[in-house]
Amino acid sequence: MDIEQLLSPADVRVGLRASDKREALEVLARHMAKKLDLSPDDVLGAILKREELGSTGIGSGSAVPHARLDAVHRPTGVFARLKRPIAFEAIDGDPVDLVFLLLLPTDPMGEQLNALACVARRLRDVNARMRARQATDRDTVYAALTARPEDMRSPA
Repeated sequence: MDIEQLLSPADVRVGLRASDKREALEVLARHMAKKLDLSPDDVLGAILKREELGSTGIGSGSAVPHARLDAVHRPTGVFARLKRPIAFEAIDGDPVDLVFLLLLPTDPMGEQLNALACVARRLRDVNARMRARQATDRDTVYAALTARPEDMRSPA
């Protein structure tokens, strides 16, 4: 699975202002609810319920909050680069400024694990994170997230 299957340029937010984790999740949940014609409360509730199991902050300033919903038929997401890092209870204790919220179908198919693994791999890639942080607009952030790792290497 590729990021392009989960995210479009219209689903990239740059400079999102959020004072805390809940506010960031609320904004992203509203985006996904509008995109998928779902209740914002249902989306946020599912995301918060998953966060109660343990933080989805994967380290290095990145988080992949996610939830499964009956109304979702294929994995889809929204990405935000926050204006300022926020506490997210990440595994390394560092604040988070890159958030990829992912909604998944409830039926237990490999597609969900592939989607989560795809996003986590990209956000663990130091070059992808660096380029996403340096980008000035959503198209450049999208390009940083969707570029193949071999395309992101600096020229020798």
